Amino acid sequence: MSLNDPNWGRNAGQKSDSDQGSRRPKNDGPPDLDELWRDFNRRLSSLFGGGGDSGNNGGNRPGMPFGNPFGSNLNVGIGLGVLLGLAVVLWLGSGFYIVQEGQAAVVMRFGEFRELNSRAGFTWRLPSPIETHELVNVQQLRQLEVGYRSNVKNKVLKESLILTGDQSIVDMQYAVQYRIVDPKAWLFNNNPGSQPEELIRQSAETAMRETVGRRQIDQVLYEEKEQVAKIAQKLMQDVLDLYKAGVSVVDVTVQQVQPPEQVQTAFEDANKAAQDRERLINEGRAYANDVIPKARGTAARLLQEADGHKQRVIAVATGDASRFESVLKEYAKAPQVTRDRLYLDTMQQVFQNTSKVYVDSRSANNLLYLPLDKLIQQVGAGSGAGSSASAGSNGTFPPTASAGGAPPAPSGVPASNETESRPRVDPRENLRNRERP
Repeated sequence: MSLNDPNWGRNAGQKSDSDQGSRRPKNDGPPDLDELWRDFNRRLSSLFGGGGDSGNNGGNRPGMPFGNPFGSNLNVGIGLGVLLGLAVVLWLGSGFYIVQEGQAAVVMRFGEFRELNSRAGFTWRLPSPIETHELVNVQQLRQLEVGYRSNVKNKVLKESLILTGDQSIVDMQYAVQYRIVDPKAWLFNNNPGSQPEELIRQSAETAMRETVGRRQIDQVLYEEKEQVAKIAQKLMQDVLDLYKAGVSVVDVTVQQVQPPEQVQTAFEDANKAAQDRERLINEGRAYANDVIPKARGTAARLLQEADGHKQRVIAVATGDASRFESVLKEYAKAPQVTRDRLYLDTMQQVFQNTSKVYVDSRSANNLLYLPLDKLIQQVGAGSGAGSSASAGSNGTFPPTASAGGAPPAPSGVPASNETESRPRVDPRENLRNRERP
């Protein structure tokens, strides 16, 4: 049976117009529709094993101009049965499906959940429309972008602008990573529809806005940036668990957070001023930490020195008082001896700390200078008395001999020019400058 057959639409026993001697030219028009339908029925009957009845014009019955389309042959029914069986087999075979590793198949019967199949491999269910299935990847780490798309420069201001606790606005872009842990809850509890990630995005916005709204802008930008992300992750998981979304939030990462572009310059100036203030405060504290301990140490040293001086003065005064009482007792026993002893001790202390100058009133007040202090240092403490005696034999007197007045100088000792040229030393000046032992 071919449509290119030139005799299509004509009876097999019918001759062409040229064979019958017709006066019509060849290919003068399309074939007759009735003849075309009868020829189609005849060829279809021969295809299923029926020979057809050529005596009644291809099986046409009286009163039916186009004949019987299905025919009355039993072979036609067998062929249709074979086609129907093949269709049923193909329909039943459509129930086979493959579950990949890391996926789970949710099987539904007439739209109602029937079972969850997480076994990887080749599986069968009742064919559609009785049962259907939907594959869900439960191991895939999904990522949702909030406040931007694909790049932080492609901002979505409706999602990124957040109000802080001090009535400031921050521009925040962050990403949420999550997994689907319960496919049944994910598909049936919240009706994700054409945009299944919209539930995750709204939960993320709610959690982040509540977290940022409880903090100052400096805490969000600098001090507690990581802590804000962790708190928002926990709050987002609580919201999704409340809605039974079957989602586990793995991580919330803040990609970028900054003031809005309109006020970013002013905010940077304010931030620099705050940093300068902190720097000056730290410098002042460092200077105070350096000066205050030194001042406290100096004050403690002065207090200790004053206390030591106090104790020394008290001890000296106590010793002087005790000595005076002892002297008083001895003076009561022998007044003259005690008076002379005190005088001699006083003169010894006076002349020990002063230079010795002797004046000879008999020789027209010529000065005679004897460096007795140096002589005493040379001779030593042991021969001091002998030196004084030898000096007295040469015309001088010891200090004790001048109690009644100035000691006489020998008349034969001339005064040298060097002695006359020396200035006279006032012994009272030395008495003022000496230190009391």
